[in-house]
This record gives sequence, C-alpha cells and structure tokens, in this order.
Amino acid sequence: MALEKTSILNDFFDEFEHTAWRLETRESYASDLRSDRYQRFIQGGGYTPEGRDGFLAERRRLAGEGKKVQRVRIVDQPLTDNQRFLLASAPYNTEAGEKIRYLWRDQSAFRKVPLDDFWLFDSSILARFHFEGNETLGVELIREPAEVVAACRVRDLAEHYAFGYTRLCSWVLSQG
Repeated sequence: MALEKTSILNDFFDEFEHTAWRLETRESYASDLRSDRYQRFIQGGGYTPEGRDGFLAERRRLAGEGKKVQRVRIVDQPLTDNQRFLLASAPYNTEAGEKIRYLWRDQSAFRKVPLDDFWLFDSSILARFHFEGNETLGVELIREPAEVVAACRVRDLAEHYAFGYTRLCSWVLSQG
C-alpha cells in the first residue's frame, strides 16, 4: 500500500466530472487543531473564514460548473471541540456550494458504517485517508472495483441516515 501526500487530492478536484463525496469520521483533525482559526474559536472568538478564500472560491467554481461536493460528518454526543469548530464552518462551505450532512457516531456503528475517512470521486476513485492519532499520514488511492463499490455502499448508507445542519444545530442548542 503506497500512501500519497494529501495534496494529490487537488488533482482529483481539478479532474472529477460529477461528484466528490467525503466521509469524515474523526473526533479531531490535527490540521484544524494547528490553525489560528481553531485557536481563536476555542478561546471564544467565534468562527471566521479568514484564510479560506481560495478554498471557498474553488468550491464556488465547482458548483458553478454543476459539480457536486458533498460530505457526511460523523459526530459525537456531545460534540468534540473540533466538531463544534467544523459545525461553525459549515455555513461558509454550504454557501460556497457544498452539501454537508451529519450522522451520530453511535448510529453509524449501529448502521455498520466503517469509520474510515475517504473521498470518493465520480464513484470510481477512492482516496482513503490513513492516520496516526489525529495526524493525517497520507491517502491511499484505490481504483480496484470491489473496494470502490464498497465505498459507494458506505456513501449510500450514510446519506440515507444522515441529517442536516439545522437538526444538528437544534440538538446543540437543546443541550444548553
């Protein structure tokens, strides 16, 4: 198994034709935890999209071309600090054209959704993330049909049971 740097994903975002779909399963991501945005957020400064202009512009471009970028985030009860941070960023991603939905971690275990992070491009290329702790080591690029079909099944299952931003925000507010 050869791991590629995550920057290779930029090539797939340039080349995919229809849909890029992500499953996010981690309680936290080191890349977020290191960011100034996260540090401000965790210290009570709220969320700002500062420094994400290029990312958001790219998502708008893809949406303008009719391409779909979607993700399901596995979340905990209560949300981890990193999950709250990602929830705060969601309106900006959504405004830029992404569709983000959520699935409770205990529900995902019940539904037998494997807890592997991955991107699935056009239901034909699987980019499975590998981690050590919350640090991304790289991605494994998979084109083998059986593994890609298995990821498509995970996508379909997760999408079927996932719920939207408003429901998650309502739950967060109900927790005080």
